[in-house]
Amino acid sequence: MKNFHELSVQDIDGNSVALSAYEGKVKLVVNTASQCGYTPQFAGLQSLYEKYEAKGLVVLGFPSNDFGGQDPGSDEEIKNYCAAKYDVSFPMFSKSHVTGAEKNELYALLTSEAPEKGEVGWNFEKFLVSRDGQVLSRFRSR
Repeated sequence: MKNFHELSVQDIDGNSVALSAYEGKVKLVVNTASQCGYTPQFAGLQSLYEKYEAKGLVVLGFPSNDFGGQDPGSDEEIKNYCAAKYDVSFPMFSKSHVTGAEKNELYALLTSEAPEKGEVGWNFEKFLVSRDGQVLSRFRSR
């Protein structure tokens, strides 16, 4: 399996992004949903990003409709909602699966390399990834 910085993902605008672009930064990777009871966490994530971005923290948001169909919109609708409602400026990526057989390659890595292994359980689960790409911690949403 590749390491974190060897992977590429598609951003919310449809561009391919090499995760090596975030090498040297601490990464908080979050699967998001715009119609979930946890959706207000966008505000806290944005605040965290603003407070610590200059110190090398980046929040990476990965929308998913895997749990309760709580992110049914298109990438453009999700982007517009997050910007309008929560003024999200941290990097957001294309909606994808984060669990099950169709989960994206990044989430396959995160769920197998985290100290607490296993499938993502719900929206807004967080993975802390070191500057050199090691999955350090996992924070379940429930």
